Amino acid sequence: MSKKYLILSTGGFNMVKKNNSNTNMGRTKRSTDDLINDAIAQQNDWQENRREYTRGFLKSLNMFARKSPENESVDKAEIEKARNRRTGLVAYWFPIACAIIVIFIAIWVAFIRTNAQPRVVVVPAIPAPVVQEIKRDTVPTFDIVRIEKDGNIVIAGRWLPHQNISIMVNNKIIATERTDYSGEFVYAPTTPFAPGNYTIALLGTDPEIKSDDKVFIFVSDKGHENSISLLMTKDGSTLLQAPTMLHDGDLVVSKIDYLDTGRIVVTGDAFPRLRVSMALDGKYMGFARVSDHRHFGLGADVGELESGREYELAVRLHDGDGHAVATVKHNFVMPEMTGDDDTFYTVRRGDCLWIIARNFLRRGVLFSIIAERNNIENPDLIYPKQLLQIPTKK
Repeated sequence: MSKKYLILSTGGFNMVKKNNSNTNMGRTKRSTDDLINDAIAQQNDWQENRREYTRGFLKSLNMFARKSPENESVDKAEIEKARNRRTGLVAYWFPIACAIIVIFIAIWVAFIRTNAQPRVVVVPAIPAPVVQEIKRDTVPTFDIVRIEKDGNIVIAGRWLPHQNISIMVNNKIIATERTDYSGEFVYAPTTPFAPGNYTIALLGTDPEIKSDDKVFIFVSDKGHENSISLLMTKDGSTLLQAPTMLHDGDLVVSKIDYLDTGRIVVTGDAFPRLRVSMALDGKYMGFARVSDHRHFGLGADVGELESGREYELAVRLHDGDGHAVATVKHNFVMPEMTGDDDTFYTVRRGDCLWIIARNFLRRGVLFSIIAERNNIENPDLIYPKQLLQIPTKK
């Protein structure tokens, strides 16, 4: 029994010892696994930290970027918070910039401008406005009156500075202009003037002061090259614009009368307001001015002309400077006198008995003789195409 017990005990001991050996081996294997597990865990932790760092860096770069499948797992709350933080800074950029500018100005005033030399700014005194008194002896004057190619009229003149001045055509105000600081003005109507005669004057306002001089213009139906502009003053006339091209009919001699008193009378048509002169065989005999209606009559004493002798009569048209711009020559043989005591004259537009008497009777005051011979009650009233009998007996 006892031996059996020992065997059992020995077996038991051996069994226990064997079990102890197995236990130690198991402990060694588990410790190695733990080391491996710890290393793997540490590596996983390191990788996770790196992923977190990378994720945070990418979030800082792309917090306002459009979402993509790669960053769908990013925390929306953190992105919104970062976005609000940046938006808040951007919203306050203007006050921050203003504060920086104010600080810079304060530093400049305190440390830089204090050391600079003070400037003295002298403000010139503003003179009181001068009210210019308009003198009665100061009248508007003309500088230029020109007829353009399209028939328009350009009028330039001067008066007192900053004053209103009216342009009068045939005694009717057609426009009012304002003079500049130097007293000059220019008026150019947009509507061309129709062919005909016009008299232009200037009228200063406040108070009304009329120009002493006038300008006569003739607008030809043949164009501006055949038109004239003439300044009329108390001392004479000056041609502002002369015709640059003459046509047939600009100077016409329509009738030559020789009276037994030794006086020759030439009538015709020419440019209005210009002068015509007459010469017989090269000898100057006098001049006359053409009327506004383009008619002229010129009488001169030539003495007794011999019957059957040929004479040369020259009628010339002169510009404002006295230069001849057109000439009509007429050669005639002096006929025998008829012995009639009277001659006849057809009244033309613009004629008056005083001019007719001056041409035929040498003196205009003798117009009453013509009025009495023709039974004219009012010497100031005669009509175009009226036939007058002129007594020419010595």
